[in-house]
Amino acid sequence: MTDLPDDARLFLRLFFVDFRFGPGKAAMLEGIRDTGSISAAGRRMEMSYKRAWMLVEEMNAAFATPLVESSRGGSGGGGARLSETGHQVLAHFRAIEAAATKAAAPDMQALEALMRPRDR
Repeated sequence: MTDLPDDARLFLRLFFVDFRFGPGKAAMLEGIRDTGSISAAGRRMEMSYKRAWMLVEEMNAAFATPLVESSRGGSGGGGARLSETGHQVLAHFRAIEAAATKAAAPDMQALEALMRPRDR
């Protein structure tokens, strides 16, 4: 795969009719996958518990089946996990990102070559 210039990044956000999905929501899904907790995933992203839940509710409402399954706290503690659909959505988004990065790399390198040299 052709690499992007060292200091260049490509950000991808998908716009559907009533829903947007981008790096933030993907990071939230990864955080939930890795921590088993919506609140821990939110803390990892330096966002409030309320904002983290709002993102999860938005994602769950947008798809035919929920991306995140949660259980309430209590004596055994609560938790959250990605559903099979959640895993699929995350994998598809990361695959689209990788393909877009690969496709954009030559043109981004050409643009960088045309830029004014910077003091490093």
